[in-house]
Amino acid sequence: MQLPLGPDPRTEQIAALHAALIAHFGRVIRPADKRRDPVWTLVQGVIGARTKTQYSNASTDNMLALHGSWEAVAALSEDVLTDLLKTATYPALMAQRLKACLQAIIAERGRVTLDHLHNLPTDEAMAWLETLPGVARKVSAGVMNASTFNRSALVIDTNHRRVIQRMGLVPPKADTLRAYMVLMPLLPDKWSPADVDEHHLLVKRVGQQFCRPKQLHCKDCPARHLCKTGS
Repeated sequence: MQLPLGPDPRTEQIAALHAALIAHFGRVIRPADKRRDPVWTLVQGVIGARTKTQYSNASTDNMLALHGSWEAVAALSEDVLTDLLKTATYPALMAQRLKACLQAIIAERGRVTLDHLHNLPTDEAMAWLETLPGVARKVSAGVMNASTFNRSALVIDTNHRRVIQRMGLVPPKADTLRAYMVLMPLLPDKWSPADVDEHHLLVKRVGQQFCRPKQLHCKDCPARHLCKTGS
């Protein structure tokens, strides 16, 4: 008779990591007024690749303020969109992706709306989002977790993924989708969507401040005692 294996020890490691990062950085709770409309969150995600959040946020707000609706933004030429996205790292590529994404939603839904996702389970909603141009697991998780949908879906950006790879929580060459599939079942059962969001924001800070791509500041890292690389 095979005995049950019991809980995965990585769940305790993730909980301990969360507690250690709160002790170091303090709480990082997204205010209610920062939990934006799902379409706004989608647009910000599509145009935000390798661009600082403050710039992609400002560009998203600016496009909607100038043109009044996402349908009007979708009708703009790629040249106009490129100029509107000049603070992006790859403005022409982001313009192309955004126009294609918005037009794909209009073609299927008649207008730019994600209201139909309210009735879908999170995994199905994310799968639908990932059929859109420019949308992969990071963006679909962001729409479900960081918007007013407020669902339990872990956003994993390049900073976050680098940290969890070096910690040994996911395989060293895991891409974002693989990392997501590994980590989501390991998150503590009691965590709310807000806890999942906070965890991403905290781990992201570790990647930005200590666990840099080429410079590792392990000596000062608050996650060192839990990290395979740091120890």
